[in-house]
Amino acid sequence: MTLGKIIDGKAFAAKVQEKVGAGVAKFVEKAGRKPGLAVVLVGEDPASAVYVRSKAKMTVQLGMESFEYKRPANIGQDELMELVEELNGDPRVDGILVQLPLPKHLDEQAVVNAINPDKDVDGLTPISTGRLALGLPGLVPCTPLGSLMLLKDQLGDLTGKTAVVIGRSILVGKPMAQLLLGENCTVTIAHSRTKDLASVVHAADIVVAAVGRPEMVKGDWIKPGATVIDVGINRVPAAEEGKTKLVGDVATAEALAHAAAITPVPGGVGPMTIAVLMRNTLYAAHLREGLPAPEGL
Repeated sequence: MTLGKIIDGKAFAAKVQEKVGAGVAKFVEKAGRKPGLAVVLVGEDPASAVYVRSKAKMTVQLGMESFEYKRPANIGQDELMELVEELNGDPRVDGILVQLPLPKHLDEQAVVNAINPDKDVDGLTPISTGRLALGLPGLVPCTPLGSLMLLKDQLGDLTGKTAVVIGRSILVGKPMAQLLLGENCTVTIAHSRTKDLASVVHAADIVVAAVGRPEMVKGDWIKPGATVIDVGINRVPAAEEGKTKLVGDVATAEALAHAAAITPVPGGVGPMTIAVLMRNTLYAAHLREGLPAPEGL
């Protein structure tokens, strides 16, 4: 039995970062300043703190300015909204990212909506969402765009391919479907309540799993020769007592017997998310300076 290929997201992300670094150097020459990314972290969630640190480190590594704003978990809505407005008006800041989720007493959507769409490097404001739906240039959520880059690297032109996106979140599922439509795929959005989900998945040349359920997609659901992008990150108990491990939404070992290629968890889509955040910051900087979009990104 021939097993499918494991897609090395880490290696591909490194190539994207290299292109971003080169683009930053060219931007500095033209604009006379560095692109700037502001990240807002509310509270002390350990996973969010690690993620913010890795973003800041990569921002500086690629030659951009990193601005971190840490606020206590009990911050009021008005104070947080004021901070977003300050960053909207700060000429040093090209991209604003408010680390989600926020504490439950805060209106998350109102905070996101307050971000200037031209600085919305997470691609979550209503205007960014509308631009994507209309096929207009704009900032796109990082994980779906990174997933699309991996697909195009594996398959080239996606025209005419059938794609199933499992999951309908505004962060991944819906924008992923829009991006695939933009590449002339025939797209189905499925979810945990789809009837006979296995048959729906089995018909697809491309499967993007973003439903948040550990190993829900079984190997025999996959059409022979399909390409699978596993966006899921689920922490489950490991064989060793007291330990945990990360798994995706797809049963990877089973799927490898059917798929032509699949992203692993970890090491697949995850590294691409930060790489595309860097790309989006550079793109936003070009937009604000009235420069053409960076080449090759």
